[in-house]
Amino acid sequence: MPQQQTSGPEQGQRFDWWAAAPATAPVPDRPAAAPAAPVEPAPALVPPAASVPARPVPARPVPAHPVPVRPAPTEPDRAGSRSTVVYRSVQGSDAFQEIRRSYRSFVFPTSGAFLGWYLMYVAAQAGAPGLMRSQVAGPVNVAWLLGLLQFASTFLLTWLYARNARTKRDRAALDLRWDTQDQLR
Repeated sequence: MPQQQTSGPEQGQRFDWWAAAPATAPVPDRPAAAPAAPVEPAPALVPPAASVPARPVPARPVPAHPVPVRPAPTEPDRAGSRSTVVYRSVQGSDAFQEIRRSYRSFVFPTSGAFLGWYLMYVAAQAGAPGLMRSQVAGPVNVAWLLGLLQFASTFLLTWLYARNARTKRDRAALDLRWDTQDQLR
């Protein structure tokens, strides 16, 4: 079977396949189009003072499935529903604030230490390439060693976070959740 020849861009030309005009094929559901009317030559430039009739603005189409309109809030909704009141009281409770304080006291310093450790690694790569190339053992140099320690520290911090959450926050958060669900019943 002979290969089909395709035309491509000539040398020095750029071809964007997504910008190429699509090939037109007859649509089987439609009748053939009537022959095109002869093309009239373009009119001469009209001076700006001449009046040009304005084109009518097409009306906006009406959607097939109108979007339901939400009714205006009633007085009890404006004051706050029962669940809103319960959740706001839980948010202001000492138990919730203690859970948040425990979370922040672990996450913020740990994230800062890890970010500092990562930036130290990048700065050492850029600022002390000779130090980073020094051999530690066989083909392993300081850069490889510090890079592998980045992975090890990520796994260590993940384990520490899970242990901290399990021992300090999960029980208190679960108790608070059950209390909240009881208040909503």
